[in-house]
Amino acid sequence: MNNMVFLYITNESAEEAKKIANHLLKKRMIGCANIFPVNALYWWDGTVADETEYVLIVKTIKEKRETVRKEVERIHPFDVPCIIKLDVDPNEAYFNWIKSELR
Repeated sequence: MNNMVFLYITNESAEEAKKIANHLLKKRMIGCANIFPVNALYWWDGTVADETEYVLIVKTIKEKRETVRKEVERIHPFDVPCIIKLDVDPNEAYFNWIKSELR
């Protein structure tokens, strides 16, 4: 049984997403990150916002999830950052590689 998780984190720019990803990678809290643009619609201050955001998906293990979440909350510029845990079922070789990159 694996214990890999993805954390789905939204950002206002690709640069901010890369900054967070690099920070987590340098601390060896995650093994890999992906960034891609999305169109986000949501309620904010009484109106519907329609924005481009950048999703950062970071790959780590369940034991590090809470540490990664706290670190992202500490450095993220949003007042209310979106940090969602997704349980995943990777192939064994990929999971072993991710684990080998963590400290």
